[in-house]
Amino acid sequence: MSKHQKNRIDLIEEKLETMTKTKWAKGMRITSGVTWNLFLLFIVVGLTLVVFAGSVGAGYFASLVAKEPLRSKQEMRDAIFTYEETSELYLAGNIYIGKVNSDIERKETKLESVSPFVIDAVFATEDEYFAQHEGIVPKAIFRGLLQDVTNSDNQTGGSTLTQQLIKNQILTNEVSYERKAKEMLLAMRIEHFMTKDEILEAYLNIIPYGRNSNGQNIAGIETAAGGIFALKAAKLNLPQAAFIAGLPQAPFAYTPFKSGGGLKEQEFLQPGINRMKTVLFRMKETGYITEQQYNEAIVYDITKDFREPVMRANERYPYLTQEIQNRTVDILAEIIAEKDGVDAERLEQEDKLREKYSILATRSMKNDGYRIYSTVNKDLYDKMNEVGNDFESYGFTYTREVKDSHSGEVEFAEDPVQVGAIMIENSTGKILSFIGGRGHEHQALNHATQAFRQNGSAMKPLLVYAPAIEYGVIGAGSPVVDVKFSVKQANGSMWTPSNYTKSMEYGIIPAREALSKSLNLATARLYRDILDRRPAEFLDKMGISKLLPGDYVNPSTSYGGMTVGMSVEENTNAFATFANGGQFIDAYIVEKIEDMDGNIVYQHEIEPVDVFSPETSYIVTDMLRDVVKTGGTGSQVTQNMKFTTDLAAKTGTTQGYGDAWLVGYNPNVSLGVWLGYKDRTRSLYYGLEKQTLHPTTRTSMLFARIMNAANEVTPEIVGASAKFSRPDGVVEKSFCGISGLAPSAACSSAGLVKTDLFNAKVMLPTKPDDSITSSSYVSVKGTRYLALPSTPSEFVSSGGTGVNQVFIDRMLGPWGGDASKLFPANSAFASHVVSGAIFNADDVAPAPVNVSLNGTTITWGNSPSNDVIGYYVYDNNVKIGTIRDGSSNTFTVGSGSYSVKAVDITGRLSNGSNAVTIAAPEPEEEVIETPPTENVPPVTPPPVTEDGNDGGTPPPTSGDDETGE
Repeated sequence: MSKHQKNRIDLIEEKLETMTKTKWAKGMRITSGVTWNLFLLFIVVGLTLVVFAGSVGAGYFASLVAKEPLRSKQEMRDAIFTYEETSELYLAGNIYIGKVNSDIERKETKLESVSPFVIDAVFATEDEYFAQHEGIVPKAIFRGLLQDVTNSDNQTGGSTLTQQLIKNQILTNEVSYERKAKEMLLAMRIEHFMTKDEILEAYLNIIPYGRNSNGQNIAGIETAAGGIFALKAAKLNLPQAAFIAGLPQAPFAYTPFKSGGGLKEQEFLQPGINRMKTVLFRMKETGYITEQQYNEAIVYDITKDFREPVMRANERYPYLTQEIQNRTVDILAEIIAEKDGVDAERLEQEDKLREKYSILATRSMKNDGYRIYSTVNKDLYDKMNEVGNDFESYGFTYTREVKDSHSGEVEFAEDPVQVGAIMIENSTGKILSFIGGRGHEHQALNHATQAFRQNGSAMKPLLVYAPAIEYGVIGAGSPVVDVKFSVKQANGSMWTPSNYTKSMEYGIIPAREALSKSLNLATARLYRDILDRRPAEFLDKMGISKLLPGDYVNPSTSYGGMTVGMSVEENTNAFATFANGGQFIDAYIVEKIEDMDGNIVYQHEIEPVDVFSPETSYIVTDMLRDVVKTGGTGSQVTQNMKFTTDLAAKTGTTQGYGDAWLVGYNPNVSLGVWLGYKDRTRSLYYGLEKQTLHPTTRTSMLFARIMNAANEVTPEIVGASAKFSRPDGVVEKSFCGISGLAPSAACSSAGLVKTDLFNAKVMLPTKPDDSITSSSYVSVKGTRYLALPSTPSEFVSSGGTGVNQVFIDRMLGPWGGDASKLFPANSAFASHVVSGAIFNADDVAPAPVNVSLNGTTITWGNSPSNDVIGYYVYDNNVKIGTIRDGSSNTFTVGSGSYSVKAVDITGRLSNGSNAVTIAAPEPEEEVIETPPTENVPPVTPPPVTEDGNDGGTPPPTSGDDETGE
């Protein structure tokens, strides 16, 4: 190839190369331009789509939160800080005993009282960016949305602590986009209204942590620390803090305790332990703990720290906690009602209204975190219930059939003698202690405060004797009449009461003795004399809550026959009125209630009610002192007490021994004791166990043991050395014992003057007695009667003290009665006074008697005739002796044939009895000696008496006191 050709070829190639480069460059320019334009187009479209999507999302978000009200700062803060906290119970002296029964247990705490390990564990597990975010973490939300869209099993969540707080305190746990949108909105708002520390503290106080060792649902870090590890939140170590911090993700899956209490099996503990290790790992990864801390904590045996189950307060003190809670509900119901403008009286009158506010108060009591302080002394309560549990003489325990309402199977349940007892501080009304019953499982009823039973003779000083003294009807020793009667009641039936010993009538008897012996007849008659003044109004003033209209007018109310009855608390509280000088101070058990911030919501205030005068109260107290002395119905109390104190008391039993009571007091405290079966028809005395102690013996023993225990553990409360002080208005005055009037000369000469206490302000015996007459009398079966003209003179005693008919009519009153019973043999005046009644003799001769011989003594029984006044003794039909009624029916005799005739008040004789003979002794052979004749007095034959007695056997002597007592 020539050089020219070669150059041409090079030139062509150069041109081709140039052309090629120019074309590529142009193409590149075109391509890049198109690409750029497309990129710009995509950017525009993308931005348009983003703006559109954002607009749609914003619109959708707006639609989700459209109905959410605009909450103010204060509203949101109040909602956040208003969380349920379990109320706590305290005894006297601020002694904590436990929490109230509630659905969930929670105790508030402050952030500075929480272990730093807990806070670090919560940040590492629940909200790593808590310090930086303003309520939400966008990437966490998108992650959560992506997991939700893809239905991912590995749900890590996207809620901050703030969002969780909003969900628990303001919103609900509903799973929806609407709730989530509201949660995000409110979380961002609350971050502007609260500090980070406030948010964190609220979160730690509201979050659920599963169960405690008793199986109780718990919430809040302080409750979790105590319920799981028996520690304060401030004392939790790293593994313990990690374990608790891991619980909120699945509280009931990770909790170590069963729903009924107690530790789960090992395999069911493992999920919670694995969760603890996950928390520890996150703490290490986020730099909250070192590698060394992690390695030590990961091998820590957390199971050894789990708390053992403990008895809850309501299990240790079932009667006590329930009583405090019930009374707290009553108090809070009135407070809540008052805030609503509802008067407290309406709550008493309207059942539905009371029910409404009781429900609201119950919720508040359980969940509003109150500190409820009671008056009960723990040491005294424990000791008193120990005495009650150890008492061995309650009596027979019945067994009853109970049919299961679901299965229909028949089971057997015990029905033991139940007990209710209560001790009250007189001057304040504080309930110091009580015994609620014998086993809450037998009957979930507080027999000291909630059981209403008739109080038997314990009613007498409250309704009869104290009002009668207050009215000026009687003094302490004024005469009252214990004679049987029968009256027609409003319903047409006849009322014929009797004393405890049905045949006994004590006649005229001092009021204090009638009360100490608990005589029904005397009490009923005295009550009749004051009934028109409505003395039951005194009971109303003393807080007896179940009085019905019939109780104000029914005579049998005088010894406890109320329609419904009263509680042990009410009965004891009423007796404390006497100890308080006549002022009733209502018993109470809730001293004060504080809210979570220590503000006093309720403080008890003492409001004394004037019921009786101090004079009346002291006189009644002095009379009730006799009840526990020898001869009183409560004498066994002092026999069983180990210390002495100025004690006044009253016993009481109801019909058939369905109830047995003993209520007593000294200057400081009052104590009431009650025994009875749930089934009121069961008798405490005549049940299957025939050999049981008398019911009053049992109440006396238990009363004494409780007083002994109280004096042992709280002597400063019992105050054994204190004495009742006699008011100036109480004076001692003398009076005629049978009439209550001022002593007359005749009353004094008859030895009938007595001295006792009177209230000088309302009653003094000033009118002279005019009831005494002189009379001859005869004794018939121990009772003195006026002699009849035909009564044989040898049976009549002269110079007796009699009473006139006006006196008899006045004493028996409109209910009448047998006048001869005014002074029976057991009367305190029987040896001094003739009854004043003329004996109603029959018209037939007395029935004969039967005579027996014992050596040289003949004996016979009483004639069955009712009008016999004595007996004549005969030897071969010659009267040789007179025996008055009430003397010994015996006569000493020699040889002869003897018989006896009965003599009645009219002088009639019975037929002669059988004859008994004593033979004359055989004469001995006589030895005749010649006596000296000097200085021998002449022999005088024995005189022959009027009734044929030869003087060898003296006739029986007779005296003025032939009552046979």
